[in-house]
Amino acid sequence: MELHKILIISFGYLLLMISILPLVRLDHWFFRVFEYPRVQKLIINILVLAAFVSLFEFKNLHDSLFSAFLTVNAGYLMFQVYPFTSIAQKQMINTFKHNPDRSISLFIGNVFQYNRKAKEYLESVTSVDPDVIMLVETDNWWAQKAEIFKETHPHQLLVPLENTYGMILYSKFELIDGKVKYLVEEGIPSVHACIKLPSGEKIRFHGLHPTPPVPGENPRSTERDKEILLIAKSSKKSDLPVIVAGDLNDVAWSYTTQLFSKVSGLLDPRRGRGFFNTFHAKYRLFRYPLDHIFCSTDFTLLDIKRMPNCGSDHFPMFIRLQYEPKAAAIHEEPVADAEDLELAEEKINKVT
Repeated sequence: MELHKILIISFGYLLLMISILPLVRLDHWFFRVFEYPRVQKLIINILVLAAFVSLFEFKNLHDSLFSAFLTVNAGYLMFQVYPFTSIAQKQMINTFKHNPDRSISLFIGNVFQYNRKAKEYLESVTSVDPDVIMLVETDNWWAQKAEIFKETHPHQLLVPLENTYGMILYSKFELIDGKVKYLVEEGIPSVHACIKLPSGEKIRFHGLHPTPPVPGENPRSTERDKEILLIAKSSKKSDLPVIVAGDLNDVAWSYTTQLFSKVSGLLDPRRGRGFFNTFHAKYRLFRYPLDHIFCSTDFTLLDIKRMPNCGSDHFPMFIRLQYEPKAAAIHEEPVADAEDLELAEEKINKVT
């Protein structure tokens, strides 16, 4: 067998292996990290398949099976990412008619604690004039720089930390019962509050930034998954409309994020509109949607966009939503079955 054929087949089997690994429901980073590059795997899969079919004749059963494996894998990967393309059905509808008293805009960004382009970053925030600003990886230096928002956004929850897990929340609207919680890990905060809209109606907001499953940071996804699913259960029980936002350190198509959506019943406004890849800002070929905004079915969408990068390894996200109670009857709420609920409970109760 020719050397270049051996190389292509070997690379193809490696690709098949890293496509199958995420199906193993273990929390170790080695299995979870391969959930991230599904688009990249799809593109490489298509290229490998095209090269194999065009360069070589099928001389035996193995050649036919190898090409069949790659074809099935391409279909599987396409199935995973298709809902986040602009040609898929939108999970959340656009707003019927803008009502300023019921709308809320949010700027969500991971500033990268060691980034010192604060002037450019904060100017980017100001350019969209959001009602709510949530920044993560904010140490005391960043918290001090962000004090420029104190006058325009008088309601705040500030948790500056030096461990890359600081958070600050600024709001134009009143924050009721605002709390900082450490749901799973010491030193890993989350912010929670009811936001009072100009209409007087209230929204429950959860801001998260759990640890990622990567070597040197956290070898398991256990803590991340537990925090995300605790908020999913809380959101499902809420008697108020809900928004959950933040750098979840998980991709939109992972089984944990899908489980979160089903358990919480929250919608993903990106579905049917694009990937909105936010990480890694500096490497175009290695970008994934890690920064998320989910909301309950009684919201509609006015605007969503990825903001320009200003020195961080994450692009910020901007979204404008409108509280629209009648939309709940139009949206199809994600629903968890018995197996989903059992898995969620298992993850929540797992010893960390």
